[in-house]
Amino acid sequence: MKLRRPARRATLVVHVIGAACWLGLTLGLVALALTAITTDSSAAVEAAVRSMKVFADWLVLPLALITLVSGLVLSLGTQWGLARHRWVYTKFWLTLATTTASAFALRPGVDESAATVAVGDPITDTADLIAGPLVSLGAYLFMTALSVLKPWGLTRRGQKQRGQKERASAHKRVDAEDVRQTA
Repeated sequence: MKLRRPARRATLVVHVIGAACWLGLTLGLVALALTAITTDSSAAVEAAVRSMKVFADWLVLPLALITLVSGLVLSLGTQWGLARHRWVYTKFWLTLATTTASAFALRPGVDESAATVAVGDPITDTADLIAGPLVSLGAYLFMTALSVLKPWGLTRRGQKQRGQKERASAHKRVDAEDVRQTA
């Protein structure tokens, strides 16, 4: 099923906005985590971690799901296909992995850090606070590069589909040339 042009364009806009917001949110999480790790002020640490909790609770998953769903709709509704091009396939699995990691690793880690600073205790494992946002940032930057560069060519499935289309179009071309005018 191919998306019509208005639907494709609207979905593309939603996808790009969602991905850009997710990337920006992750940059914000990195900045807040660095602030929490490097400052000596307990008030600044608490403010940074509480801010991270708000972002993680309210924005991370909705933006991840918007990006995942809109990307899936685009891949299935356009000529790119989900499993035809390696770059699309890679982006899909990385988006799925980072969405899952956001839900089951990033959010619980931030929640735990927020609970720790809320009772006045210092954060003992700062690597947990910064690791998730840094890994996510790296993945999003890599996926952005994939979207722009579109490397690696077709998958095996894409090569098979291309071969079938070429054979079908060759038959049509021969049949069209063979048409003789009557009377």
